[in-house]
Amino acid sequence: MKIAAKTMRAALTASIVVLAAGAAHRASCQSTPATAEQPDNYTWLEEIHGAKSMAWVNAENAKTETWLNSDPHFAALEAKALTVLDSPDRIAFPSFMHGTIYNSWNDASHVRGIVRRTTLADYLTAEPHWETVLDYDALGAAEKQSWVGRGLNCLRPEEDTCLASLSAGGEDAVTVREFSLKTDSFVENGFVLPRGKQSVTWLDKDTLLISRDWGPGTMSQAGYPITVREWKRGTPLESAKEIFRGEVTDNGYGDHATVLRDGEDHVAVILEQSASTFEHTSFLLSPSGPRKLALPPKSGITGFLANHFIVALQEDWTPAGQTTRYPQGSVLSIDYDAAKADPEHLKPTAIFTPTEREFTQAVRTTRNHLLLTTLNNVQGRAYIYSPGKSGQWSRKALPIPDNQTVAVTWASPTEERFFLSLNGFLNPPSLWLGNAADGSLKEIKSEKPQFDASNFAVHQYEATSKDGTRVPYFVVGPKDMKFDGQNPTLLTAYGGFQVSQTPGYSPTTGKLWLERGGIYVLANIRGGGEFGPAWHDAGLKTHRQRIYDDFYAVAQDLTTRKITSSSRLGIEGGSNGGLLMGVEFTQHPEMWKAVIISVPLLDMLAFEHLSAGASWVGEYGSVSVPEERKFLASISPYNQLRKDVNYPEPLIFTTTKDDRVGPVHARKFAARMEEFGEPFHYFEITEGGHGAGADNKQRARTDAAMYTYLSTKLMY
Repeated sequence: MKIAAKTMRAALTASIVVLAAGAAHRASCQSTPATAEQPDNYTWLEEIHGAKSMAWVNAENAKTETWLNSDPHFAALEAKALTVLDSPDRIAFPSFMHGTIYNSWNDASHVRGIVRRTTLADYLTAEPHWETVLDYDALGAAEKQSWVGRGLNCLRPEEDTCLASLSAGGEDAVTVREFSLKTDSFVENGFVLPRGKQSVTWLDKDTLLISRDWGPGTMSQAGYPITVREWKRGTPLESAKEIFRGEVTDNGYGDHATVLRDGEDHVAVILEQSASTFEHTSFLLSPSGPRKLALPPKSGITGFLANHFIVALQEDWTPAGQTTRYPQGSVLSIDYDAAKADPEHLKPTAIFTPTEREFTQAVRTTRNHLLLTTLNNVQGRAYIYSPGKSGQWSRKALPIPDNQTVAVTWASPTEERFFLSLNGFLNPPSLWLGNAADGSLKEIKSEKPQFDASNFAVHQYEATSKDGTRVPYFVVGPKDMKFDGQNPTLLTAYGGFQVSQTPGYSPTTGKLWLERGGIYVLANIRGGGEFGPAWHDAGLKTHRQRIYDDFYAVAQDLTTRKITSSSRLGIEGGSNGGLLMGVEFTQHPEMWKAVIISVPLLDMLAFEHLSAGASWVGEYGSVSVPEERKFLASISPYNQLRKDVNYPEPLIFTTTKDDRVGPVHARKFAARMEEFGEPFHYFEITEGGHGAGADNKQRARTDAAMYTYLSTKLMY
């Protein structure tokens, strides 16, 4: 899916989990999976906006509101959360176009946010002078619509005409409108695409390549587009010419076009057919039509540099007609002209080859160089790669400290300058300006701390999973932390879709949890990408129990070290991490005192027909395959809930506007708990999409609800 784990981590700032319990007690109390499938009595909750469904939601929300408003800590926590989320001391992270800095910004005066700009010279000062380009609050007020900005896609190389994506309430579906950076206004009679799940890119100033719902037979079973059309300015949208058509069974994230431009003005158009969650077929658009590139299904073109495609491998590959085997996790370059001449016999050159503990995370290009970030035993690293005349690549390591996450926040094929961000559990974000041509790197901004981290330290430990696999995890706590099993601890993980969980600065976690005596634990379980594609593949489909065993092993290790105990341990996860929480809730109910289940998948026997669920069969398997259905029934939290089990009282959170996973999983799970007479708190907000809220006010309230719950269960 990409049920966007990184997006979820940024949105669900209350990502903390705690685990503990005595080994003998755990062994005797673990829940044995039920073999039979329970009847589904709550399909009526699948009508997301139905009167009966919403009456149930409103009733449960009213109960939760009563509980929150009666808690003496809730209002203060909400105020603290909003203060740090709206802090003017946050770094205004930049994009850079033709010497001008652009930034998207939210604060108390701009609840839904603005796009603004300044010069590079002014940006480098302590207090830049910003000019507003696009005001989403004003636009929403004028149009009586709850708009959330989803970014500007600007035509290169001029970068003065853009496509603005607007989401109603934070959902994935967007409305697209042409916007001019010359006039700071929407273009009269410009390109407009009505609301939908769609992908759009510029071919030239008068032509768009669009994937969207064109009518019957143009959307996959997962609800994503399968056709690409070329739309010319001044013509009706419905007259757009089809240039590519996939299959309705293409249940990845949609078939779409990408226009690649390098710093030398070479242009390549790639058409991608997304067959499943992780398998893609790439076509090169030529005058005679699409031509298939002989790349392995689990690979992707991640950049275009010096007339070469940059390709990231997620599986081993021996190209046709060659004997060299390139291992999964490699980054390769392929000559564009050679690929055009013979797309069936590609001749790659290795740029990066993974080691036992170091794997690629992201690849970006400048005009003449490649930027690559990696994880080395979950420690962030960054490199500049330079192509040589002989076709080989040299690299220079950039100075990245331990226990921090590094990300390329901006790079462009028209520039050698780039921006890097660094942050860690206790280190506020810092911004660095680099030059790929000479390898220089200079810190230009550092965010003021949003909480007092002077008394805390970060440690990295390893747990041993059921099959002997070593699973690393981070612990953030006081320097003088007592190992007496009494620390209120929050443990979190994601465990899916090859998404890596790395050290990150969360001001709400720091202010609402760490400062108040909590311990934070982040587990790097299988299913993620911390140790490359194999770390992810180990937990696919019927092997998924390994992921849940990893998480439980970290909990056991925390209790063995006496960092915490089951009476002080809470867990939290969102999206696929919400499924993880549901599984741990049903498999080891005795282990957790608090469980937060956010925007989750929980009904794994029905997920394929709920929202975009069919696009995740590559991760979870399918109920249409008997062996996979049997396994899904054995782990599905909705199916595994049983009467007369002593479950902890969970907090279940979702949003009505979530058009990716949808609110149905959370609703049905809570309804079954209600049927069984089990206590729970249920919290469904209207907006927010697949996240914690559509703006900082909504996110602050969600955070406050989560930390109020955790405090009640683990601290008092």
